Amino acid sequence: MRGPNLTDDERHKIACSILENSINYKTKRGIMKLMASQFQVDRRTIFEVWRTAKAQRQSGQSLNLTSKMPGKEGRPSIEVPVEKIMNTSKSERTTLEQMGIVAGVSKSTVKKWVIEGKLKVHSSAIHPQLSADNKLLRLKFVISKLYFDKILKILKFKDMNNVVHIDEKWFNMTQTTARYYLVDGEIHPHRTCKSKRFITKIMFMTAIGIFPFTYQQPAKRRSKNREAGTLETKAIESIDKEVIKTMLLNNVIPAIKRKWPSCASKTIFIQQDNARPHTKANDPEFLLAATSDGFDIQLTHQPANSPDLNVLDLGFFRSIQSLQTKKNAKTVDELIRNVEKAWEEEKADCLNDMWLSLQACMLEIMKRRGQNDYKLPHLKKQTLRRQGILPTNLEANDVLVKECIELLILVGRTTNLDELFADLGIEIPN
Repeated sequence: MRGPNLTDDERHKIACSILENSINYKTKRGIMKLMASQFQVDRRTIFEVWRTAKAQRQSGQSLNLTSKMPGKEGRPSIEVPVEKIMNTSKSERTTLEQMGIVAGVSKSTVKKWVIEGKLKVHSSAIHPQLSADNKLLRLKFVISKLYFDKILKILKFKDMNNVVHIDEKWFNMTQTTARYYLVDGEIHPHRTCKSKRFITKIMFMTAIGIFPFTYQQPAKRRSKNREAGTLETKAIESIDKEVIKTMLLNNVIPAIKRKWPSCASKTIFIQQDNARPHTKANDPEFLLAATSDGFDIQLTHQPANSPDLNVLDLGFFRSIQSLQTKKNAKTVDELIRNVEKAWEEEKADCLNDMWLSLQACMLEIMKRRGQNDYKLPHLKKQTLRRQGILPTNLEANDVLVKECIELLILVGRTTNLDELFADLGIEIPN
């Protein structure tokens, strides 16, 4: 097998070694074989190096054994016309074909640029539009999650171990568009449905467990699949205040009490968004259930238009759905089992990562003064976990926090921040 090409330095060493072992340019016996063995190349390569060195010395030249192998050949690569592209609207460059027209090159060239990293593909998601008041409330919410570590003298995010995020999500029986990888000659899957509107879907509430909004109804008529009167699972299609409250009282609160560690604080905060059907914090039935058995469960609301402040919307729902879509379901009961199975299969590390990502989002919200146009930084959580140094709580820059606090003081949004202000030695003006 052919070995690697000799470097210029190796060629020089070979020539010098042969010259030292030669008299009047006649080499000693075995030196060529020794050099070939030492540098792991063919003897013909050694002879070629010696022939060149010998000719140069005999003509009175200094040794120059630079490789004569050609460098890069062929047509030079086409440079990306950055200025031309940036002067074109983004809506005119959403496909490879469009990008090729803008840059004045072929589609294959654009694809090559993407592979080489000269161009990057970006998927732009629609974000909630925020008012000035929304931004201030988001900023205040984030500041309220900080505390001052008096031992380490640093600002950190609170543990939030007594906070339960809840939200609802629809899970479909099947996706409207599914991607499969098929071998050559394999029959393409053919899926049919009267309309996309007829795809069966069930809403689930996720908190400390995952609970479907369903009910049992006896079958009115006999069919080939079941007898009349057999209980069938049906999806609740209209999710109103009473349905949400019933779910909260009958499933979520009992699950929290059942799973809550006996040694942990019984003061628990359930964080929900501002959807109209959600239960109010002062609802009498909720308060009765929330304060029984020695618990003090309180309902709180995240800022309006802020799904990035809920770990479920932040990524945990997507993680569950990615597991659920791998399983086939033909009935409502099978869909429920698949979603519940996906919940059970989800690793605790994934949820822990979501809470760290939430803290990273909060840091970016402070930097952007409440705006949601930030790019979430990559924390390298898997690497830190392998090294055993994954943090539980992220630190916050004290200068950044004080700048945000000054803004809140300026606009008069300092309610319920007295403890943090006292720790930082900040006085609230009257």
